[in-house]
Amino acid sequence: MAELHDLTALEQGKAIRAGEVSPTELAEHYLDRVDRHNDTLGAFITVTPAIARKQAADAESEALAARRDDRRPRLSPLHGVPVPVKDLNFVAGVRCTLGSQAYADHVPDVDDHVAAKLRAAGTVLLGKTNTPEFGLPCYTENRLALPARTPWDLERSAGGSSGGAAAAVAGGLAPLAQGSDGGGSIRIPASVCGLFGIKPSRGRVSAGPVQHDVSGLSGSGPIARTVADAAALLDVLAGPMPGDPYSAPSLPQGESFSSYVGRDPGTLRVVGLPQPPVPGVELHPDCRAAYDGAAGLLRGLGHQVDEVELPVDDAILHAFTRVWGVMATVYPVAPEQEELLMPLTRHLRAEGGKVSGPDFAASLYAFRALGQLIADALLSSYDVVLTPTLARPPALVGSAGLRNDADPAAEFAGLAGYTPFTPIFNATGQPAVNVPLHWTEEGLPIGVMFGGRYGDEATLISLSAQLEAARPWAGRRPEIW
Repeated sequence: MAELHDLTALEQGKAIRAGEVSPTELAEHYLDRVDRHNDTLGAFITVTPAIARKQAADAESEALAARRDDRRPRLSPLHGVPVPVKDLNFVAGVRCTLGSQAYADHVPDVDDHVAAKLRAAGTVLLGKTNTPEFGLPCYTENRLALPARTPWDLERSAGGSSGGAAAAVAGGLAPLAQGSDGGGSIRIPASVCGLFGIKPSRGRVSAGPVQHDVSGLSGSGPIARTVADAAALLDVLAGPMPGDPYSAPSLPQGESFSSYVGRDPGTLRVVGLPQPPVPGVELHPDCRAAYDGAAGLLRGLGHQVDEVELPVDDAILHAFTRVWGVMATVYPVAPEQEELLMPLTRHLRAEGGKVSGPDFAASLYAFRALGQLIADALLSSYDVVLTPTLARPPALVGSAGLRNDADPAAEFAGLAGYTPFTPIFNATGQPAVNVPLHWTEEGLPIGVMFGGRYGDEATLISLSAQLEAARPWAGRRPEIW
């Protein structure tokens, strides 16, 4: 017999609007699952049952009023649906730790725009999802909560930095989730947890009003089981706000991201880049198999797929390292609290403090030059870029995996070997998605990544929905489900 968490987010929203499911019943169902499974998955840092119950009751009243009076404004497709927020984003009155002991008692008094938009859409806040300290590494381990683990193998990390969000969705603790992505932080967890995730174009989703990213690397986006759910959440989150330093091109009048789900993408020209662009990095056979399978599926659907090799160059890696170090310093920490920080955080903050203003500016110019190169050399001839999402399968939790507290410099260098592909699209500002098309013989998910022209999430959504229809993945469920 199907349970409530078997439904997609859009199915839940539809059932709420029809009066077939109560938002309070749905919230209690998920709060119960969080209570039973969070210690196993490490998905949430903070759970907010009182807020969830209040918002669910309000959503239920609004849905009842809408059914009684069809002249009222239409409810959001996600009205009454639980959507947790990553613990790097502010929700007024709710603890926001940024994954750090130094911020363990930090309670903001203002909503980030993403939280305000989720509130306006009538979604229900279950809590704040787990993240590594300041969102810096691509695993989710900190000194406040248990590690976030992929439900497909509990000895392996859920990735990062939106690892808690992905663990929650893949484990059935939330129907979908908001994440953020500065170097792959949506796509990496989506890959290792078997989910669909969208890193939108730079400026598509506002990071304001407090935490604008001056580097242009980071932005919020959806993590979901289906393309349709992710598109619906992107519709909620997207849109410019006053004070934004960037603004992505608007969709055509009358269109939404959801309207591109199920729409024929046409015959696309796809350029494949299977070779890691970082010197010395080898692609694992499982990741190559995922890439080859995706390329074959694309050809079978009538798309043109060519392969090229980008020059292997560490210039962008060095630029990214300098900018990442500078961005690690933006959260103020009192000198007497520095010892509370993780070794990697202290290392990156120290390195960021050495970067001069001219070097920081030169690194940002390198990002813009890369974006221009890809636009001129690739996307003038092709519609979509295909790469592996990661160079290796899901990593083990702790020191057996990516983490190395004894040598954080070596750890950071090693992270580039795990995820050499994802930061490219943060540097250029292009949209990119993880599509979960492949599982290994051991049952581990391996994603592939598609990047599009700046502002063209629509093509990525149409293509991803076509791939999902051809090779469905949402029916795959881990044992904890």
